[in-house]
Amino acid sequence: MTSARPPAAVWEEMRHGNERFVAGEPLHPRQDVERRHELAGGQAPRAVLFGCSDSRLAAEIIFDMGLGDLFVVRNAGQVPSRSVLGSLEYAVEVLGVPLLVVLRHDNCGAVQAAIDTATGVTTLPPHIRELVDPILAAVERARTEDGSIDPYEVGREHVHATVATLLRESEILSAAVAEGRLAIVGANYRLLEGRVESDLAIGID
Repeated sequence: MTSARPPAAVWEEMRHGNERFVAGEPLHPRQDVERRHELAGGQAPRAVLFGCSDSRLAAEIIFDMGLGDLFVVRNAGQVPSRSVLGSLEYAVEVLGVPLLVVLRHDNCGAVQAAIDTATGVTTLPPHIRELVDPILAAVERARTEDGSIDPYEVGREHVHATVATLLRESEILSAAVAEGRLAIVGANYRLLEGRVESDLAIGID
């Protein structure tokens, strides 16, 4: 099963769903028994979302979407890895997903851990340090001349770097973008307001 919907239309639907969530008026669409039965034989998600594992970042809820709507890949700090790349490539190449959303959020623990590591505040256990390492370059790019570091700017730099890494490391993703089969949106989720704000867009007018 593949999705033939234009990526701009998919992103608009996700934005409208987020607006409903922010307003406290979600529709909870496509979450009934009929939808569950419909999906038993296959899936055709509208978008693939690569986001942080943070428990406050539940993709289907914040975009007011239902079963089978989003193919979701998550790890702490939305850090690219081989398993992430494979999952995203599967969504694009096999499932025909037309939109990739890379979603960060404010007050991210992984971002703060990278800042604390870069400034010598803490020493992380090996596996956590390995996860946080890719964010350190974003910390340095966000560091101002007086040495201050704004976590929001670190997160924004990290999203841009993440998208660049995905396109550089995956021939499938970069080819899909070049051929117009895939658009990419980088976005930030505001925890307090519940609002998703776009940071960057590739292939969406």
